[in-house]
Formats: sequence, C-alpha cells, structure tokens
Amino acid sequence: MIKQTGHADLPLHTGTVPRWLADRMMALGTEIVEALILEYGKREVLVRLSDPLWFQSLGAVLGMDWHSSGITTSVMYALKRGLNERAKELGIYVCGGRGKYSRKTPDELLLVGDKTGVNAELLAKESRLCAKVDNTAVQDGFQLYQHNFIVTDEGDWAVVQQGMNTDKKTARRYHWCSANLRSFVEEPHTGITGENKGLILNLTDADAKPARDGILSLVDDDYDRTFGEIKKIFARNADEEPKPAVSNGQLSLFDEPAEQILTNGRSRDIILPAHHEVRKEDVDLKRLGGVLATAYESQPKDFESLLLTPGLGPRTLQSLTLVSEVIHGTPSRFRDPARFSFAHGGKDGHPFPVPTRIYDESIRVLGRAIEKAKLGYNERSDCLKRLHKTALQIERNCSPEADFDAALANERLHSDEWGGRTCFS
Repeated sequence: MIKQTGHADLPLHTGTVPRWLADRMMALGTEIVEALILEYGKREVLVRLSDPLWFQSLGAVLGMDWHSSGITTSVMYALKRGLNERAKELGIYVCGGRGKYSRKTPDELLLVGDKTGVNAELLAKESRLCAKVDNTAVQDGFQLYQHNFIVTDEGDWAVVQQGMNTDKKTARRYHWCSANLRSFVEEPHTGITGENKGLILNLTDADAKPARDGILSLVDDDYDRTFGEIKKIFARNADEEPKPAVSNGQLSLFDEPAEQILTNGRSRDIILPAHHEVRKEDVDLKRLGGVLATAYESQPKDFESLLLTPGLGPRTLQSLTLVSEVIHGTPSRFRDPARFSFAHGGKDGHPFPVPTRIYDESIRVLGRAIEKAKLGYNERSDCLKRLHKTALQIERNCSPEADFDAALANERLHSDEWGGRTCFS
C-alpha cells in the first residue's frame, strides 16, 4: 500500500467548472471508478484516491486544468454526484465537500450507516480525527476548507482534504486511507501535496513522540509551576530568535523549489509549477510518444473490431489509451500528470480546448465495455487493457518521442471539428 506518497504545489484558480464539462466529468469519472471496482475491487479505488499523483492525473484526464488546486474540488464533486446515485450498486459513498458541506460529513455518514450497517459513529470520529490532525497537529500554514470522506459498504475509507494559504495563493492536499493506517497520530498519511512554507511543526511524526509526551505532561502538571517555567524561558530568550524543532522526515517533503516538476528516484514527490500552459518539460515525451504511436501508427481496425465501434478513429484511441492507463497503470505511470491532459484537453484551453465529441465517444465506449463486462462478455474491457499494454510495448521497444509542438498543432487544427470548448466559450 502507498504511504506518504508525495507532495505538489497547487496554484489556486478562480472560476467555476461549466455545466457542459461538469456533467461529462461525472459520467467519465464514475465509469473509471466502476471499471476499477470490476477489475480490482473497491479497496483499490480507495488506494488510488489516496495517491496524490494518481488523483492529479485523474483530474487531468477528466479535462480539468492539469496543475490547479481546483482539481480537488471538481473531481470530488463529480465523483460524489456520480457514485452516490449508484452507491447501493457500487458499494462506495462520498461524503462531505467544500466549506459548509464538509461540516455535513458526520450526518451523511450516519445515513450511510443506516443503509449499510457500518459503524457510522466510529467513521465520524475517524473523519474528525483526520481533519484535526491536518488542521492542528500538522501546523504548516494551511487552513482546511475541504474535507471528503469516501467509504465503502464494508467500512474501508479514504479521505481527500485540502487546505488553503490565502497569502501565498496556494493549496495543500492531504490524503488518508484506512487500509494502510498504523496509527492516527503516528505517520498516518498516505500522501501530502503542497508547497514549501518553511519549517513545519508536525506532531504526528514518529520522531515527535517525546514532544507529544512532553505536551501531555505539561497538561497534567501544576498550572502555576508550568506558567512559572514559561516565564523563565521568555526572560532568558527575549533577545533570541526562536528556532522551532521539526523532524527531518517531515521537512524533507517540502524542501524543494517550485520552478518545475521534480520527480526523483522512486519518490512520489511532485511539485507543480505556477505556469498555466502545458510545456514540453512538463510531459514525459517518450510516454506520450507511445500513446500517440498506439493511436495513429497502429491499425485502428484492430481495436475497432474488438471494441465493436465502427468508425473508431485514432483521436478517440488516443483518449481511450490514456483513460486505460488511469485504470490499469502502475504507480510509476503518474509522475507527469500533464501528459493525461492530452486525453481531453483542459477547461481553460491548456494544452488545448476540450474536444467534447471525443470526450463523449470516450464515455460511450468505456460505458459499453463496462456493461458488457458485467454480463460476462469481457472482449471490450480486455481490449481497453490491451490499449495500455500496446502503448507500453511501443514505448519500451521503439522508444518513440513525441513531437510536442506538432501534437499541440494537430489538436488545435482539428479543435472545431472535434467540438473544442473552453470555459470562456
């Protein structure tokens, strides 16, 4: 299971998601989750949601701005709309949300408890503890404004919550997952995403146990004695600059510059840049080359016959290949979330307008594959998996590298033909 998988700088974006995109995000996001459940089970959905890199890649493939903090709100809202309507069938419920909706989480969990028999009071306590740890025990300069609690009918859960630093106009996203928790107060996170704000007080770190014990002893100690010791400390250090103690393990998550995306070794760390457009350096060109070669250089008829989709063109195959990677890809495949925006573009027009006709075709093909799989006919779902495997084989054996500028030019050339739209249009 994934634990403390990384961090990212998430620039705050203003504006709302247009309805034409929000409805498509709900449809495709729900189908992706359903495909995950059919192939890997409900717990795998929670594990994926607890991975910051996978979550950002999911938002990009759904047509959101690839690096923005708005992915958190919009993706969770889309999943809540789509999954809760089918919660009895799929066995997954999404509670909470942004602002006032986050405070409704306990009440929503009680309703889930009535429907499924899970211990709602315990889940509500765990929800509050997650929020309390990230808002109080980890003092990193961000105040929580969003809290989503995703729970299965078997009692497993994940949390996606986000804090904001209004002065710096950045956000930090926190991920939790019950399947991997050793303790709520000792290194419990599966991942933290956010920007370096300097030294961080993290009382959940394993090395902070003496500090936690010390705080408890102070609370239990005599008030006059404790206050007297505090006055002595202030008198002795009146002219000195305080040096907060932090654990090296926690500080290492937030000590990198934010000029570009950085991924090192097997680390899950990622720092998302401030620039809005998708640049060549934001994308693994070899992996993008594998996707484009699968779509444009392989024979679409090979996949057309299996997907039973007459007229299936290479542009739809490009989107489906990236969608299949979100479903079947291993953790190492999500280090460059910007690449997944080449599935359905971005609502602000970066890297290109959302090709709504291609988006609708992706929803239709994936939806039919899922329906056939539920009836025991797996040809279509196996074909989607084969798309991902084909891209991997081309990437490994042929080492193609995408012509980034040519790929963008092709998307923009055909944008009107493919129903390109942005939130400004």
